[in-house]
Amino acid sequence: MSISFLTPSHSLHLSNLRPDAHYTQNQRPMSILRRINHRNISLSAALRQDTTIWTQSPITTIQQAADSLFHIKINVSDSPDLISTHTRPGQYLQFRLPDTDKPSFLAIASPPLITSSIGVFEFLVKSVPGSTAQLVCQLKEGDFVELSHVMGKGFDIDKIQPAEHFPTVLIFATGSGVSPIRSLIESGFGADKRSDVRLYYGARNLQRMAYQDKFNDWESTGVKIVPVLSQPDDRWKGEQGYVQHAFARVLQRFNPLSTGAVLCGQRQMTEEVTSLLLANGVSEEKILKNF
Repeated sequence: MSISFLTPSHSLHLSNLRPDAHYTQNQRPMSILRRINHRNISLSAALRQDTTIWTQSPITTIQQAADSLFHIKINVSDSPDLISTHTRPGQYLQFRLPDTDKPSFLAIASPPLITSSIGVFEFLVKSVPGSTAQLVCQLKEGDFVELSHVMGKGFDIDKIQPAEHFPTVLIFATGSGVSPIRSLIESGFGADKRSDVRLYYGARNLQRMAYQDKFNDWESTGVKIVPVLSQPDDRWKGEQGYVQHAFARVLQRFNPLSTGAVLCGQRQMTEEVTSLLLANGVSEEKILKNF
């Protein structure tokens, strides 16, 4: 990509205007401003051109994880510079198809250890009609995609360490927002050393809830899974409604001074849960988000 800058010969100065030119009182300043603005806009557009470095990598696995959700693995073993940028759970990157200009932002589902040890990125991708993500979900194993370097600070777990000082950690996720939560849980943050670690995971129904095959493994690390369904069938006996409503029913069950929280998912959920936490004494610094 090249960026063209204006050279002095292309610059516009009032001294360059011909003294014998005939302008009306209104034409002279407006004409000058139009020309100046046109050149400034052109320069700004050039500076805003995409400078992202893209790495082509093949899909090794693509499977349906739930209704409208797909589990995708990307082989990045030939890209050590890309691998080195994944250092924390909760980070994300840009994801696009070759020869297209419309990327999607995707949270990384796999923990950094997997990335560094076997050179694989894993994603939980929601197929949204008309989006790049939908096109990606229609690809096959062996097809190539393009990845940017990893972005974001991720979850700053140091803020709720050591484990004995924060025995309660409340985790909230909805839909594909459970993707970076998986990275967090499987990276390990001392859940087995804490007395109360809960994941409130919201979905419309069980068919839209990904990673159910991992729930037992997660619970074995000390994380209690609390599924919350907004549109369950008659057989469902667990929590119903939205995540924030399920949490509001148990507010009295934790000590805010020794509590941390991690949130990822639908905006209304994160805003309402954050408000509940703050209103009940949890420090804003201890409410972790991945942006």
